[in-house]
Amino acid sequence: MKCPFCGKDNTKVIDSRPTDDSAIRRRRQCDACGKRFTTYEKVESMPLIVIKKDNNREPYDREKLTAGIVRSCHKRPVSLTRINAMVDEIETQIYNMGEKEIPAKVIGEIVMEKLKDLDEVAYVRFASVYREFKDVNTFMAEIQKILK
Repeated sequence: MKCPFCGKDNTKVIDSRPTDDSAIRRRRQCDACGKRFTTYEKVESMPLIVIKKDNNREPYDREKLTAGIVRSCHKRPVSLTRINAMVDEIETQIYNMGEKEIPAKVIGEIVMEKLKDLDEVAYVRFASVYREFKDVNTFMAEIQKILK
């Protein structure tokens, strides 16, 4: 591992410990300059392809998923920490399916299931975009599902 301060290759690990998001945090010290720094190791997972509604395929993008959930939670009492934890849960669920390609519809349904438990207003916001509500009746039908 190269030292970010002096650029030398000889560093040693002082401390290692797991983090909450299945990564390993390593404290390192450079043998040349003596400065300390932290690195994180995360298991590289297989690339996941998302099959869109129009059958186009694109690589899975965590940031895109997070942005959609953040938009639906706008001005709601939902912390970014909770949103990131929810995205971690969703990722774990879709990667555990063991598929290389996954329909966007499957991801959307998982997100809606999680949002329903997290915040009902955010759920309706996400559903209105995801399910492309065409009129008020469709919107009301979704709200009736929540009320049951």
